Amino acid sequence: MLNRELLKKVKKIELSTRHFVNEVFGGEYHSVFKGQGMEFAEVREYIPGDEIRTIDWNVSARTGIPHVKLFDEERELTVMILVDASASGAFGTRVQMKRNLAAELSAVLAFSAVKNNDKVGLIIFTDRVEKYIPPRKGRSHVLRVIREVLDHEPQHQGTSINTALEFMNRVLRKRAVTFMISDFLDNDYEKSIKQASRRHDMLSFHLQDPWEIEIPNLGLIQLHDGETGETSLVNTGRASLRKAYKDQSQKRFDALQTFFKSSGLDYLAVRTDIPYVDSLISFFRKRAMRRR
Repeated sequence: MLNRELLKKVKKIELSTRHFVNEVFGGEYHSVFKGQGMEFAEVREYIPGDEIRTIDWNVSARTGIPHVKLFDEERELTVMILVDASASGAFGTRVQMKRNLAAELSAVLAFSAVKNNDKVGLIIFTDRVEKYIPPRKGRSHVLRVIREVLDHEPQHQGTSINTALEFMNRVLRKRAVTFMISDFLDNDYEKSIKQASRRHDMLSFHLQDPWEIEIPNLGLIQLHDGETGETSLVNTGRASLRKAYKDQSQKRFDALQTFFKSSGLDYLAVRTDIPYVDSLISFFRKRAMRRR
């Protein structure tokens, strides 16, 4: 049975993200992700300027009048959302935790997919795959995806992007649109991402909290690493320490951006303290323009 608080969270996310999808984002999604091919729709009489290769010779011979075949885009796609549920996701210093932001992004992407008659699946992972929901259609299925992301209690703390991608490649027999939602606090996953992107249309969303970028002056504080279990006392009043922390964070962020850009892979950083709507729309529009 779902507890009342979880139902309220799911409903809130549904209301906010469905409005965004219906009013703004659905068209962007449709323009970015093309169908798997074309399916026959009907025939009509030839009009000067029509492609000769579309002429239906059987109908034309039978009627004595040239006819052409019309086709519709075969829209149905398979969409797989991969959500990093490692311990670092239970962190947020401003508006929300990274875990909640992951649920919102999952909802936007899932509702956009089903609005366009695509199937949606979910992989929740830590240092192993903890939950797999096969791709299906429908609003109730999307609500289940949101609920699972919100309510999942990870059994493990670490992160293995390699493990998640290896599992995805096993369960997806055909090309799919895949969304990786993670803070990328992991190592040696670049090769796996490149290999997955050759097989699937892959987009990555990097979850960030402002304290992961720059730590404020709070004096002596205790920091706990949820993934390693390590705890340490840190004097944030030291300017040299704050600068070293910021420099190291920026170095890691720059390296991540460089990897995705040099590999020609789609990547967007999303922060817990900044609304993602405008950046998400801009991201998809730029992607659509590049692929025209």
